[in-house]
Amino acid sequence: MGDPVTQYTARLQQQEHEISSLSAEIESLQNPQNLSPTARLDELREENTKLKYRLNILKRSLQDESTSYSKSMININQRLQEIFGEAIRASCPELDNPPLAVTPNQQAKFGDYQCNSAMAMAQMLKAKGIKASPREIAEKIIQNLPDNELVQKTEIAGPGFINIHLKRTFVSKLLSNLLINGVQPPPLSSRKKVVVDFSSPNIAKEMHVGHLRSTIIGDSMCRLFEFLGYDVLRLNHVGDWGTQFGMLIAHLQEKFPNYLSISPPIGDLQAFYKESKKRFDEDEDFKQRAYRCVVRLQSKEPDFIKAWNLICDVSRKEFQKVYNCLDIHIIERGESYYQNMMTDVVKEFEEKGFIEHDEGRKIVFAPGQSIPLTIVKSDGGYTYDTSDLAALRQRIFDEKADIIIYVTDSGQATHFQVVFAAAQMIGWYNPQVTRVEHAGFGVVLGEDKKKFKTRSGDTVRLMDLLEEGLKRSMDKLKEKERDKVLTPEELMKAQRSVAFGCIKYADLSHNRINDYVFSFDKMLDDRGNTAAYLLYAFTRIRSIARLANIDEATLRKAAETTEVLLDHDKEWKLGKCILRFPEILQKILDDLLLHTLCDYLYELATTFTEFYDSCYCVEKDRQTGEVVKVNMWRMLLCDATAAIMAKGFDILGINPVQRM
Repeated sequence: MGDPVTQYTARLQQQEHEISSLSAEIESLQNPQNLSPTARLDELREENTKLKYRLNILKRSLQDESTSYSKSMININQRLQEIFGEAIRASCPELDNPPLAVTPNQQAKFGDYQCNSAMAMAQMLKAKGIKASPREIAEKIIQNLPDNELVQKTEIAGPGFINIHLKRTFVSKLLSNLLINGVQPPPLSSRKKVVVDFSSPNIAKEMHVGHLRSTIIGDSMCRLFEFLGYDVLRLNHVGDWGTQFGMLIAHLQEKFPNYLSISPPIGDLQAFYKESKKRFDEDEDFKQRAYRCVVRLQSKEPDFIKAWNLICDVSRKEFQKVYNCLDIHIIERGESYYQNMMTDVVKEFEEKGFIEHDEGRKIVFAPGQSIPLTIVKSDGGYTYDTSDLAALRQRIFDEKADIIIYVTDSGQATHFQVVFAAAQMIGWYNPQVTRVEHAGFGVVLGEDKKKFKTRSGDTVRLMDLLEEGLKRSMDKLKEKERDKVLTPEELMKAQRSVAFGCIKYADLSHNRINDYVFSFDKMLDDRGNTAAYLLYAFTRIRSIARLANIDEATLRKAAETTEVLLDHDKEWKLGKCILRFPEILQKILDDLLLHTLCDYLYELATTFTEFYDSCYCVEKDRQTGEVVKVNMWRMLLCDATAAIMAKGFDILGINPVQRM
């Protein structure tokens, strides 16, 4: 069944059309004796009146439902766009898809939000030969605003900006809803399946700083989608197949000939890899043995599969140490997972006539792409192109993913662009229906602004980086004499929280598209937009209720019985800032740029500081230090701020502690 409002509106429009036709017919009739349609006209008008009445009842019911403040947080910007979108369409019905621009106001004196559509609409009307000034259009928009629950008043400023002032009672009720129900995501129209491909180190090689960004960014994206209610599949597309495994297996067989019965003590897999690579490059006999090992591995001979598994297992254990530190949960599906699917991919491209032959290779040119994909090499082997096509096909058809995101460095942007274009060409997905996106990122630089390396020029091992972070965070905590007030267990929790939180935040707080400079000194600084500052701020906010001797049960009861007053300018500013959280998440959902959340959390923390400096939450006797008065609605604002910050940290993968 359709929406009742839509049904009644359609019937209403039909009746209006019939009335208009009959009225025209009456006017055209010269002879009064031919006025036979009047009976039908009266009947239609009566039914029309009834329909209008029922339509208004339904609209009021829907409005009441929208103002009942369900458990979900409301995206205020989205709600304003709905209201102003309706007014804009009613004001200029002659425009197809009129522009809709509603944004938070940058200056509080001009209101809370601003609608800037009138100027662009005037230009569109002008192109149609219709003259109207932006101010005239703005006035029409205001006149056509539907009854709503959140706009207190509107004002026209300048050439046609519409300043929007929110109702304080509306904001207060939303804050109460947040306090009673917790930080709940906006409602989802449908629970989509999301696949995020991230981290993706290579077997037999240690994770280095280059894997840091993919791991941290990908995990945070997954956390965002999971919080919003999507069905998320976290995939680790490790490099676990290819010619390098022939080299590794040949070296394993010679160095540990009894590997089938006794597990080889490969402690340093990186050194093992370097040894085998050196032999591969310098010893022609060894190289030929390595190639034969590849063939036998690809033929799935049991002894060679066991050797391959042994090497993979050693790597997995090393990877897991990093994932444990960073609290990363991920499912491994390496290149080997898709090996059996590649034959079908090549066959499908051949059957549909997309294959071209080039010096023994089978290549595919996708529309608009100058670089082809090589899906079969001249020796008959498959490539990364074939593997990535097979992985994409599996995710679309087997996983039935609605959204597929690849988190790799920006250097792979062209490769993925060609892969996506080929997949669209063959008809695997329609970009209007399925979102397939490469979320690229820049490189990590040292403080010399060059690619981050050790002093000897080697790539920085990720575990070395994390261990250095732990050491430095402990030094920072001791410098602040936290070791004198925290228990050993609390100190260790604070150490891990600061170390790993700062490393993550330093990465996520930069626009992922850009390179960024890695500096322990900057990331551990407790001033400015850093995790250290935010973690200390969060701990201080959490401590306010404790210092006022107010427990969680009292706060919960107050949330249900106390109105959150927003009379002071700083209360109002903080209340609005808290409620912008769903808008921030929606923006990140659209562009996958997580630094927006970091900027918001920093803004929230600084806005809270302004509020706390200007508005007494707890008043104490100056001589005794005893609490003499608690402004409970302000304590609730403290609680709401902490709740949003905690959820923001959770999405970023940062684990705050109660005491620091």
